[in-house]
Amino acid sequence: MTLHLRHCAAIAGLLITLVAGASAFAQKQGGILRSYMLDSPASMSIHEEATIYAERPMMAVFNNLVLFNQHVKQNTLDSIVPDLATGWSWSEDGAELTFPLRQGVKWHDGKPFTANDVKCTWDLLVGKSAEKLRINPRKAWYRNLEEVTTNGDFEVTFHLKRPQPSFLALLASGFSPVYPCHVAPRDMRSRPIGTGPFKFVEFKPNERIVVTRNENYWRKDRPYLDGIEYTMAKNRSTVVLAFIAGKYDLTFAGSVTIPLMKDIQNQMPEAVCESNPGSVNTNLIVNRAAPPFDNPELRRAMELSLDRKAFVEILTEGQGYLGGVLQPPPGGSWGVPAEVLQTLPGYGTDVPRNRAEAREIMHKLGYGADHRLKIKVSTRDLPSHRDPAVILIDQLKEVYIDGELETIDTTNWFPKITRKDFTVGLNLTAGFLDDPDPTFYANYVCGAEANYTGYCNPEFDPLVDQQSMEPDRHKRKQLVWELERKLAEDGARPIIYYNRGGICWRPQVKGLTTMVNSIFNSWRMEDVWLDK
Repeated sequence: MTLHLRHCAAIAGLLITLVAGASAFAQKQGGILRSYMLDSPASMSIHEEATIYAERPMMAVFNNLVLFNQHVKQNTLDSIVPDLATGWSWSEDGAELTFPLRQGVKWHDGKPFTANDVKCTWDLLVGKSAEKLRINPRKAWYRNLEEVTTNGDFEVTFHLKRPQPSFLALLASGFSPVYPCHVAPRDMRSRPIGTGPFKFVEFKPNERIVVTRNENYWRKDRPYLDGIEYTMAKNRSTVVLAFIAGKYDLTFAGSVTIPLMKDIQNQMPEAVCESNPGSVNTNLIVNRAAPPFDNPELRRAMELSLDRKAFVEILTEGQGYLGGVLQPPPGGSWGVPAEVLQTLPGYGTDVPRNRAEAREIMHKLGYGADHRLKIKVSTRDLPSHRDPAVILIDQLKEVYIDGELETIDTTNWFPKITRKDFTVGLNLTAGFLDDPDPTFYANYVCGAEANYTGYCNPEFDPLVDQQSMEPDRHKRKQLVWELERKLAEDGARPIIYYNRGGICWRPQVKGLTTMVNSIFNSWRMEDVWLDK
């Protein structure tokens, strides 16, 4: 089994190389790709950031051990290919994962890449190193990792506490780059050093991020572009007009709403546009430790007030969709289908009946038309958050709750909700990859970094471990759906809807594939080129 897997990985890498080589004659070197971003990140350190605004431009600066094939639209275990590793193998008991490493790779400052860099990275992530991350959003991903050991300079082994078949997928995420041992984590926030196809040039908060071609990239014929420039601009309508006028080559993926996409296609018919099933859900977060929201009946009344289809109709012209905590089909492969979703507590589609039940609950709690509950509804200061928050506030009025909108700058939003400095909020949660482990471990197990509501059910966590260990896909899916039901019964973090955003690019942009089940994993950019 070990030899077979290593052999398959090597063949997969060879096939990708051959295919790329066969098509290379059509591709052109040079040019600066211009895009915009709707927000400014707090830093350039992928391992300390929770949003796409740092991860997307910096993914091109780094390499992973393994990576989702950048030209396969749906992430699966079968689409993972070697990157800094040349292959991989599992031990017979499924608790050790070994990677032989690529030799001759250099960091952007000229230092050699070795197995010790891999060990340093995951020691940092699990909190074993002397150096510490300022924040560690994905520490929960690696709660099953016992240690990383090296065998010389070019082999590493990840030792797990128990089998976890999807562990390889965690390492393939765009949020899982290898960091250098010789650069302090604090320096990676402002001057990141990677091994990737592009080198970091500058980050000016609220202005721009610039990366340039790595002339010494270990994949000798990549990248094709001379560089990429990202300009921060927060007004969606303004940047779309600028794209139509020729200022940008590429819109920011997922930021183009269905109405804006129609405007682009009407005014610029030659533009290439895609609308993919989104992996980002909009959800209601309630601080369970803050009275009166420590009362589960009050939280249930809030969930029963939701008219989820109204969000979809108003914000996506009916093209968004409903789902649980995991992205539903067709984009996702683990989420509950529509017929199962409607059987989950709180997800029934009879809105008048749900709201009548909610008002009865509120009456029992002492609230009514003459005694309404006044709250603040906090959210990020972005259109993607503000617009649904306004609808949420309007719907809560139906059950005697009056909300006041509080908008928070992105640099403060995640620190604020991580320390639970809120009562009620509207948040967007993206699927890091199409697998239950990162979603459950990061957002719902007791004490997880992104468990913003403070949900903790001692019966839930062992079931998460059980599904994580299950090698049979059908059996695992049944366990996952059982967990979905438990989260719905507990009102852990009610999912309102899944958005459906788009991306457009000018016809000269070639070689870009956007993925249907993650907004994080397709931005290596080494195969993108400009036909001009």
